[in-house]
Amino acid sequence: MFNDRNENSMIMFINLAGVALAYGLLAISLYLSVDVPLSTKGYWGMGIVLLTISLINVVKYRFDWKSSEDRIRRIEEARNEKLLEEALKEE
Repeated sequence: MFNDRNENSMIMFINLAGVALAYGLLAISLYLSVDVPLSTKGYWGMGIVLLTISLINVVKYRFDWKSSEDRIRRIEEARNEKLLEEALKEE
């Protein structure tokens, strides 16, 4: 289990570094584009920020939904196991 945590930490670090690099390169490209007015650059920047927030929310709600399904499945398994134990005790 400890090894899984280290692997997840490394994957998270690589993903965060990739996101930071992508944002940095995007910021540089927006800053260096001379043909685009400043208001358009700001509009694109706000769009990117809002898209990022939306994607984070989608991932969070998807994770919560999976977690809820898993919890319900474990409760049902425990209930079924208890019913089987009671049925075997009666025999």
